[in-house]
Parts: sequence; structure tokens; C-alpha cells
Amino acid sequence: MHFIDIILPIPIQKTFTYSVTEDEATFLQKGMRVAVSFGKTKMYTGLVFNIHQTAPILYEAKEILQILDEKPIVNELQLKHWQWIANYYMCSLGDVYRASLPSAFLLESETILYKNEAFLDESILADDEFLIFEALQHQSQLTIHQVADILGKKKVMPTVNELIKKSAIYIKEEIYEQYKPKLVKYIRLHANYNNDDALGNLLEELSNAKKQREAVFGFFQLSSTKKPIKAKELEKKAKVSQSILKSLVDKNIFEFYHIQTDRIQFKGDTNDLKVLNEFQQKALLEIKETFKEKDVTLLHGITSSGKTEVYTKLIQQVLDQGKQVLFLLPEIALTTQIITRLQVYFGDQISVFHSKYSMNERVEVWNNVLENKTKAQIILGARSSIFLPFSNLGLIVVDEEHETSYKQFEPSPRYNARDAAIVLAKIHKAKIVLGSATPSLESYYNAQQKKYGFVELNRRHGNVLLPKIELIDVKEKHRKKEMNGHFSDRMLKLIQDALDLKEQVILFQNRRGFSPVVECKTCGVSPQCPNCDVTLTFHKFRSELRCHYCNYQRAMPNSCGACGSNTLDTKGFGTEQIELELKELFPDFKIGRMDLDTTRGKFGYQKIIGAFEAREIDVLVGTQMLSKGLDFDNVTLVGILNADSMLNFPDFRAHERAYDMMVQVSGRAGRSKKQGNVAIQTYNPFHKILQQVSTTSYTEMYKEQLQERWQYKYPPYYRVIKITLKHKDYNKVDSGVNWLFKSLYNSFGENVLGPTAPAVSRIRNQFIKNIVIKIPPKQNLANTKNHVLKIRNSFEAVKDFRPIRFIIDVDAY
Repeated sequence: MHFIDIILPIPIQKTFTYSVTEDEATFLQKGMRVAVSFGKTKMYTGLVFNIHQTAPILYEAKEILQILDEKPIVNELQLKHWQWIANYYMCSLGDVYRASLPSAFLLESETILYKNEAFLDESILADDEFLIFEALQHQSQLTIHQVADILGKKKVMPTVNELIKKSAIYIKEEIYEQYKPKLVKYIRLHANYNNDDALGNLLEELSNAKKQREAVFGFFQLSSTKKPIKAKELEKKAKVSQSILKSLVDKNIFEFYHIQTDRIQFKGDTNDLKVLNEFQQKALLEIKETFKEKDVTLLHGITSSGKTEVYTKLIQQVLDQGKQVLFLLPEIALTTQIITRLQVYFGDQISVFHSKYSMNERVEVWNNVLENKTKAQIILGARSSIFLPFSNLGLIVVDEEHETSYKQFEPSPRYNARDAAIVLAKIHKAKIVLGSATPSLESYYNAQQKKYGFVELNRRHGNVLLPKIELIDVKEKHRKKEMNGHFSDRMLKLIQDALDLKEQVILFQNRRGFSPVVECKTCGVSPQCPNCDVTLTFHKFRSELRCHYCNYQRAMPNSCGACGSNTLDTKGFGTEQIELELKELFPDFKIGRMDLDTTRGKFGYQKIIGAFEAREIDVLVGTQMLSKGLDFDNVTLVGILNADSMLNFPDFRAHERAYDMMVQVSGRAGRSKKQGNVAIQTYNPFHKILQQVSTTSYTEMYKEQLQERWQYKYPPYYRVIKITLKHKDYNKVDSGVNWLFKSLYNSFGENVLGPTAPAVSRIRNQFIKNIVIKIPPKQNLANTKNHVLKIRNSFEAVKDFRPIRFIIDVDAY
């Protein structure tokens, strides 16, 4: 008898053994998918982990339903990496398997199929496929179970796979908009009127046509801005209709032309790399030098020092050796800019992989990487791209390595992509560069301990000076009544100066929405979310109250729900309120906003960043999306409207993160020719972090924070494991967490902190309690984890505690 061990995409600790025939056993390889039944009626797509001849002892091995692949879609190196992730982050292989593969690969009995309305050519469907497609004409959706009933057989997965490949159906996921480049109509003077005499004659010609003459005058007024003129703008300015402009075009006075505004075409030709300046060249040589002895190198380059250009040289050398490169970025917004920059050099060798891409696009990238195609030599992506099936990785670049976005919090596996990438590089015997202007304390500490190589790049490209940073004391301004809304007079003057010089401004406020608290002046009650312990945020645009945790929303009430009076007042401010205030203060300028609400959909980022680059937006207001690595050459002022909210966070990393964020936001100013300005509004200008930001002294901040971490026993000296319990019954969670604390305390003593409720202690009707375990430097990590797992097993053996969700998060912060 032959058997295979299978990883199932569900959170169970072990692999399951199924029986196969001899033929199947010789055909199957590790990393192929098979459809299997599990439990009473469930069907899953499992992954072959092992092929052997030992029958399972505790249960009868079932047969598999069918084999889904001709060749493995997951390779041995990946499986090795998955095992490391499962062990280190204390989750099951099934979790990692589910997180790694695009969901089109993971069909199961509950998967819901929908008809793709855009599919027209039914002639390419086989008989079985047509039956399913026809059934979807009458029913809006089908599960795989129902498909099995329709076809009257169990083996339906290949048929469904074929339908997905032919795009006749799609499975449950958001359908992203199909991308259409948007054409905007612009207007310019006809070439005949380029000299002054011709213009004089033109105005005489039009002396009787009043409206047409106004249109021409309007055009001259607008052309003084030296920007391309949109036809729409001219109609508005000169108060004329479309037909007037059209008649001027017919007379060959004006002509229309179109500019394609959205730029996300993956063309790009291979140009030669830019020549590095002496500092970049030196950094490049130093990195190569450190690679001789170390596999990991930290590149500490100040904002706008040209780190990307150094990466391109490294990438080029690895491509020349015929190896693959993974370029990790923390934020999808960043990929849009870096794609454009890298395409100039590497053309179509780049593929992009992140969650805003649709299922089929992700499957395509997966297959290209698997087959090591030329168009997938460089993978650009957010954290999930470390799971792609690389076969010969030569280099990983982790840009902005300090970013918290690299850490996955929900669902499991709760991995940190930076740390997982370091292990991935080790498995592939590849090199890895961590780059940042504000490295995380851990990485900097590892570099100081000589565990990583360390290279500095402390000159901005083109020797532009670092921006001038000034701190504005809001408390003082309030006292002197020099505040206008949320802006101090100084901030408004700086904005006005920049706009007068036709320069652009970025304003940073780390809260979306209009106002985080709505309060009744009569009785002091604020509308709360029914499912979470938070007040609702007011979004003015749709006049609704919204919860940023569970997405609950309701219309803004006219009167207080508690006492009925209509004196509702808003407190605090978010990006939406700043945007509206600016529109009133600067009516002649274009204000844009970039936060979670304005960047929904696949191309949300491109549209805003594109418009800002094309200088169609003068002032951009945004949340922390703006702080990461974006490069705009015309921005000379960055304003941080409320620095204190970042500093007063209940977290041991709050100061480090506030420093990172402010320095990163400041780094967006003055990147091309002249020195930029940064204005930071705060109630506490003497705060040590703000002083360190104003002098950009990273080492000072590092030493001070490190001192505190040592004193209070936190990373990088101690490891941290956080255990979270969740359940909708408060008493259950409470008794569970107290039992758990006692067991952990018996084993680890003083190093167990808790139990505590987080700042938001109920989310989606689930009460939350945390316990934190600190692991001293000398204590064995593996033994500690095994012990925690033992305690978890005995916790789950208690009947009352079984329904409680038990979440383990390793390196949680």
C-alpha cells in the first residue's frame, strides 16, 4: 500500500495521511495538489507533503478524490520555509499553506462560484463546463457541492479549474475594476497664432463674437500658470459652453488634445542604469564588501539619498548571474512609484504581487515565478510575496525595513515579512539588504553587534540639504489667538509662500474621517459603536458615523440619542476636516486627500499619486500612507498637524515609531533642488523625540530608546510572545485568562505580564484580554514555545474554555 501525507488549508496541527494506488504514488510529487474529502462531507484542496508506505495507526486512511496538478506548484524550498514559519510563529502548516496560495488554487466544497458576465464565447467550453455555465444562468451562485450534484459525480475540481482558467466564472472575491486609461481633454492655441501680430489680428477678427472673445481672454489668463489647460477649466473660467470652444477649434484658432492621466502601463524599456554619485558608489562597494562575510546588510541612508539607485545596481548584478530578485515594500502605495522607476531600467522583467491584484493576476504571477519566466525575474510586492515559489533567489531587498506594515496581525500566520525574508534568503543562500532612513532598533542593534553588515549613506542626492524643521507651539498660538481652525498663522504663511512659488505641499494627519468624536453639549454622551468599545468617527462626505474597527455605519443623527437635544458638537479632527478647511482657506488651489477612504479599488493610489506628480493637486492631505518613500520633486513644504497624537500611544515602541514617522514625512520635502521646510505643530515642543526629529539625530534617539528597553526588559534584549483571548462572553474570557495567567506564572514567574484589556477592549462584539510573556536573552526559545503549547493544550482541554479564541503572536510588537 502507498500513502501520502497531506497539508490541509485549515488550522490543524498535523498533516493527514491518505491512501493512493501504486500508479498515483509514482506520478505524485511533493508540492502537488490533490482533492480530498475531510470530515463527513467537506472537500478540500490538499498539498502533498510526503509519499511513503507506512499506514496511519490511529485511523483508517481514506482514498484521495483526484489529482489536480500535472507538476508541483509548490517547491521543496518553499516547504522548508513554511515549516520554519509554522515553528517560529507557532501556527499550523495549514495556516501557512492557506496564506501562501492565491485562493483560486484552494477550491473547497464551500467555495462559491459566480458567472463572469463579461464572458461571451461559449463555444470554447467542454460539455461538463457548459452544464455548469448554463446552471449559473439560472442561479446567481453555486457551491462546489452543488456542482457535484449537477454533474452527478465527485470529481469536479478539474472542470471548475478549467472554467476559472477560461474566465467563464470567478470565485468569491472582490471584482476589481477593469483598468481603462482615462483621457482628459486639454486645449491649446493653434500653431498659426504663435507670434504677437497674429494674436492682434485674432482679437480683431473676433470683435463681433463676444463669447468666443471671452473664451480667448480666459485662455490667456489660464495660460499664465504655465500648466496644461483643461477644456473643462476654460469653460468654467470664461463661462462659455462646449459649443463655443468647438467653433473656435473649427476656425483653427484652438485645438484639442488628450493626455492620458492614469499611468500604470507595464511597458518600459531597458535603459542604462543611472551613474551613481561618489557617495552612492562608495555605499555600493561597501555593501559588496560586507556580502563577502555576512548575508544580511543594513543600509542606513537618509531620506532622498538615492537608496533605490544603489539597489538597482545590486539587482542588475544578480540578474546577470541569472537569478531572481525579490523587492519588498511595506505599502501598496509605494509599489506604484517604484514600479515606474524600476521599469525604466529593467523593462518587462518585473512582476508585481499584492492584495489589490485580482485572483487571476496573482495566479499568473505565481505560475510565472514557478516556471522562472523572464517576466518574473524581479518581483515587487508587499509582505505576502515572500510566499511565491522562487527556485533560485539571488537577492532580497527589504525597503523601509522599520515599517510595522511588514507584520501580519490577522489572520494567522502572524509573521513578520522582514524576518521571514531573512530566513528565506538563508534557505536560498541569497543575500539580503535591509534599507531605511530610520532603521528599526532591532536591526540597528544587530548591525552594532556585528550580526549584520552595516553601510551608511548620509548625503542627499544632488547634495540638497536636509529640510529645515521648525516646531510650532500650538499652546502658545491658542493663547495668543493666532490659530485659524487647526492651522497656526505660521503654518498658513508657509503654505501660502510655497503655493505662491508654484510649489506643492504635503500635510500629514494620522486620522482619517472628519472628526473622531461626536459629543452632545447638553449631556456629554457620544455615539458609540454597538459592536466595539469605541466612539464612532464622523465622515462628513457621506454625513455618516462609521466605526474604523468593524465598519459599522449609520447616518449622522440630528439630535442626541440620549437626551434629545440638538447640540451635537464634534471634537478632534481627521484628514477630511483638514481638506475642507483648506478648501475654504485656499479656494484657488486644488486640494487632494489620500487615506483609506480615497484609495479603495485597485488603482486608487495611482490616480492620486499620478495627479500629484502631474501637479494637478497643489496640497495633498494624507495619513501615514504619505510617509513612506514616495518621491515628489516639487514638494517644498511638509506640515505635521498634530505630532502629539503619535507620541502619546500606550506602547513601548511609541517613541521610536513617532520618530520614524515624522522623519519619513519630513523626508518628502525638498528632494530635488532647493532645501525644503517642515513645520510640526505640537503642544509640547520640548519633548525629547521632537527635539531629535528637528535635528534628525537617529543615533541619539537609538541610544536613549535602547537604554529604556534594557531597563524595562523589552526587545531587542528580551523576546516577546503575546497571547490574546477573545470571546463574546466577558465572564468566560475573564475566567479563562485568569486560569491561563496562573499556569504561565507557575512556569515563567515574573516574566509574565497581565492579564490586561487593550485600549479597545471589545471589537466586533468579542471581548479581548492579553497576556505578554517576556523571554530573557539566555532562555531557550524553542523550549519556551513548547511549554506554551503544552499549556495551551491543557487550556483547550477544559470544556468551558474550548470556545474561546486563543491567539499566539510571536514577536508581537
